[in-house]
Amino acid sequence: MADQRQGARLRVVFMGTPDFAVPSLELLAERHDVSLVLTRPDAVRGRGRALVPSPVKARALELGIAVVETSRITPEVMDRLRDASPDVVCVAAFGCILPDEVLELAPCVNVHASLLPRWRGAAPIQRSILAGDERTGVSIMQIGHGVDTGAYCAQASTEIGEKDTAELTAELARMGAELLVETLPAVAGGTVEWVEQDEALVTHAAKIEKAELMLDPADGARVNALRVQASGDTAPARCVVAGRGVRVCAARVGAGRDVAPGAVAVGRGRVWLGCADGALELVRVKPDGKREMEVAAWAAGLRGDGLAWERA
Repeated sequence: MADQRQGARLRVVFMGTPDFAVPSLELLAERHDVSLVLTRPDAVRGRGRALVPSPVKARALELGIAVVETSRITPEVMDRLRDASPDVVCVAAFGCILPDEVLELAPCVNVHASLLPRWRGAAPIQRSILAGDERTGVSIMQIGHGVDTGAYCAQASTEIGEKDTAELTAELARMGAELLVETLPAVAGGTVEWVEQDEALVTHAAKIEKAELMLDPADGARVNALRVQASGDTAPARCVVAGRGVRVCAARVGAGRDVAPGAVAVGRGRVWLGCADGALELVRVKPDGKREMEVAAWAAGLRGDGLAWERA
């Protein structure tokens, strides 16, 4: 069976929910036979509070693949999995613990967005940015009982640089999809080599809390710049400037600019916030109640002496 599977189209069950998982689903559907998709149930989103399908559900339906919405593996869901008769189960950001019944059904692998054992857990991409890591990547790992504790069989890395969370997530999603499809025949065929994680090198990527990304004049400019880089819609980087709340969508360390901590400097369409050890230059902002804009458009409304900023 192993030799047959090495060059054959595999029967795959896919489990995933957010945008990160979509490239893996698409590439699997192109190269193999995805017989069933599991994803989290539709969620209420947006100002209209309408039920919105997960990105994986929406794409699976476009591809004509059967979808089961669930937040846990019930006996009914388990029956659907058995009926699908998978050669392999592929997971990417599904958000559900898999019981032994699933793990015994077929080889189960996960696309994880970090270079394990660094950044096990829910928010590996944002944590890698906040920590100032030079590189991050993706790992194809075995699914077990712990959170991202399984051995891995393949990894690929990329430089973080100035990529924000959205850019890095999209890049890692593509890398993960390609690495998954590349390694899948060996996984299903039982010929892959697994590497156990070194527990001494483990770091944990806990979910990002909104308070962690609030900008603070008591902190350094680089710390605040990394908060902006790691921010997103669910946990935005915010502060109060001249008494008004603002989301900072893009910023950089203002090299060579001397601004007192808590002070605001404005000049020629540019804005700097004084931090503990330098200045943070704002690039793009979203003032409360207004659209996102380049900082030059916003700077025109910042008038007067003694402008100050503070944590939101």
